[in-house]
Amino acid sequence: MALRQPLLAAPALASRRRAIPGEDDDYAKARKSLLAEEIDLRRKITRVAEQRRALPPGPLVAADYRFRDAAGADLGLAELFGEHDTLVTYFWMYGPERARPCPMCTNWLGSVNGNANDIKQRVALKVLGRSPVERQQAFAAERGWRALDFVQTVGDDYARDYHLLNKDGTENPALVVYKRNGSGIRLFWKSEMTAEMADPGQDPRDAPDIASLWSILDLTPGGRGTSWYPALEY
Repeated sequence: MALRQPLLAAPALASRRRAIPGEDDDYAKARKSLLAEEIDLRRKITRVAEQRRALPPGPLVAADYRFRDAAGADLGLAELFGEHDTLVTYFWMYGPERARPCPMCTNWLGSVNGNANDIKQRVALKVLGRSPVERQQAFAAERGWRALDFVQTVGDDYARDYHLLNKDGTENPALVVYKRNGSGIRLFWKSEMTAEMADPGQDPRDAPDIASLWSILDLTPGGRGTSWYPALEY
C-alpha cells in the first residue's frame, strides 16, 4: 500500500499565493491568512469524506417499503438501484397537503438536475416524495427539469421510519444513501443535522453545505443575507 505523503502546513502552502495587480499590503496579508484557513477547510472536508466512507456497515433495511415510479410500477427499494450497487435518494418536502413544494428543496433539486446524468453514471439517483408521481413531474416540467427521476412513497411508513414526517404532518428533507451487496440492502449514510442542531441565527443545514446557492453566496461580501429566501417563481 502506498504511503501517504506528509502534508505541508497550510500557511506554507498559502505563502505560494501570487499577488493580484493593485492589491495593497493589508489586503495581501489578510488574503494570505484566509487562504491558509481555506486550505485547512479543504483538508477537513476531505477527512470527513474519508470518515464517511469508512463507516461500519449500517443497519439492514428489513421493511418492505413500496414506491411507485413514473410508469406506475409498484417497486421495492431494491428495484430503485437499477444496475448500480449504491442508491442516492433525496426526500423533498412536497407532500400532498402542500400547495407548492419547499423553496429550498426546489432550489437544491434545480442544481442537481444539471448534474444528474453525470451522477447516474456512478450511482442510482431518485427523488422521493409523498405526492403522486404525476404531481411531482408536473412541477419538474414547470421548472424545466429533465434529468431527475421522481418516485412516490406508497404509504407513510418510509417517511415515519426515517424521521421525514413529523407528528403534526410537516415534513423534513433528507439525503439518504443505501448500499447493497450479498447481505442485502443497508443504510450507508443519512443526513442527520436537524433544526435543533443549527447554530444561532442560521438555517439548519448539513456540512459541507450541499446547496450551491449558499456556497456561491458565501464567496460574496454580503454573504447569505437574512432578509430574503429563494422563490418558486421569478
